[in-house]
Amino acid sequence: MVDDLKGLSAEFARDPDSLVFLRLGEALRMRGEIEAASRVAQTGLERYPDLPEARDLYARILVDGGQIGEARQVWWGILEIEPRHLGANKGLGYLWYGDGDLDRALEHLETALAADPTDQSVVQALRVVRMAAAEAEEMPPAPAIFEGLEGADHGLLLVDQRGRPLGGGLKTPQGTPVADEVAAYLGGVGDEAQRAARLLGLGDWQWLVTESEDGNLHLTRPTEGSLLLVVRDRSVPAGRLTYLAAKANEAARSWLEAQQL
Repeated sequence: MVDDLKGLSAEFARDPDSLVFLRLGEALRMRGEIEAASRVAQTGLERYPDLPEARDLYARILVDGGQIGEARQVWWGILEIEPRHLGANKGLGYLWYGDGDLDRALEHLETALAADPTDQSVVQALRVVRMAAAEAEEMPPAPAIFEGLEGADHGLLLVDQRGRPLGGGLKTPQGTPVADEVAAYLGGVGDEAQRAARLLGLGDWQWLVTESEDGNLHLTRPTEGSLLLVVRDRSVPAGRLTYLAAKANEAARSWLEAQQL
């Protein structure tokens, strides 16, 4: 780390206009050298005042220095330029969670996950916030929606139109939970399917089936604002997959309608 800092510092000294200040500032921040990191970030911002990554770095340094209000303003400024910015939405999500505002925390963290579904820090943060929100609302455990159905906790996933998981669960063949990552994509898939169907004059879409090398996926719409994904391996015949999807779709619709009562 010391050698890295020396190299980054030397490179920054040779070329003050270089974007290496982003790496240098982050390295200093990680070492806890907040004042030095802040000086580097502000020097970079003087040259690149509208660069979102420079602002994001500075906001994270402000948080580490206890300047929460200032950091919040910097992140809001980033979103005015780039509403789906990963770092700004992640940062604001953490701050709102710290303030106890779970709805706003979820909104920003879900946007961050949509920007990069592979960011494990966001995935973990969403799990924590969603658990807190479920406890606050006294919602039933997610698998209970599909209680008694095959694959309730690893091969069925119900999401709302924003791509937020409502029930069920998904796992890879190796057993790794991936519900949050997949959910982030599904909202967009549903929108594209609807757009394509209407452009072709086919009306509203009802279901989609995708075959892959190791498994098959069945996507339906239990209600206007929800999507249901059923995943099974290739050993499950197409007819059986459709049957399972219909049963899960019925269970999901019943549960969603009950929430409106």
